[in-house]
Amino acid sequence: MTILDTLNEAQRIVGHYWKEEQSPEQARILGCARDALSFICSTGQPYRFEDYRKRLQAENPSRERSPSGTDRVPAMHEPSRDLAAEGFFERSRDELRSEPERALALVIIDALRFIASTGQLDDFNRYLQELDSNEPPRVVASFDTREQAETWLKNHPSPPHCASILIAGRYHTVAYDRETNGRYLPPSRDLEYYLVSLKQDSPPTATASFDTRQEAEAWLRAQSAPPRRTWALISGELYLAVYHPNVNHRALYPLSMADGFEINTEVEPEST
Repeated sequence: MTILDTLNEAQRIVGHYWKEEQSPEQARILGCARDALSFICSTGQPYRFEDYRKRLQAENPSRERSPSGTDRVPAMHEPSRDLAAEGFFERSRDELRSEPERALALVIIDALRFIASTGQLDDFNRYLQELDSNEPPRVVASFDTREQAETWLKNHPSPPHCASILIAGRYHTVAYDRETNGRYLPPSRDLEYYLVSLKQDSPPTATASFDTRQEAEAWLRAQSAPPRRTWALISGELYLAVYHPNVNHRALYPLSMADGFEINTEVEPEST
């Protein structure tokens, strides 16, 4: 099982505990666990997390069979959702019947400890805020041309596997196989589906209007504190104006990018 398979399977354990009728506290705890696993992928750290877990296993070979709480690893925690989630899944390991499920619960605990012990709590909290605010999918780099992106990828000592980057305003995924040193940048449709979700959640309303894209770009560049996302009308077409703070990049995404990516959720009536 690859590290990505392991992270995806761990999400299944979160789903095991998720109930429609649950307390707000449990929803926060489970959401934190789910988002910790996603954070590791979104920031391109699956291999780094895998190495972290291998070190823990080397230090304590019986850790996956240890009772809850006996394999605690000191971590630089602050009181927050991640600490509550760690305690929840430590207790839950005793409730899970199968060895594979207990191992996956430990993956979640390790994910939370990994984020804390590597000094990433602040960034993780920012990531949670991005999700809470429904900001665009995170990117780790932005390039004007594919040639620039490929040069960056070729020279990167440890490419951020699974993270997203921008190439000429389009999302791409960093794909890296460290066993073969294969490096690829396949296109991603995360932005298109994100625009679809925004469109379906509420009708877009422009907060600014421009005759040309050049005018809109000048307006966006001039913002000292640009909005994370807002709608703009350019020559009669809606665009999402976005600021990606972690890479200091400002972008205009036409809503028309979502065309053809809508998901039909209506149930067709049965023919008689």
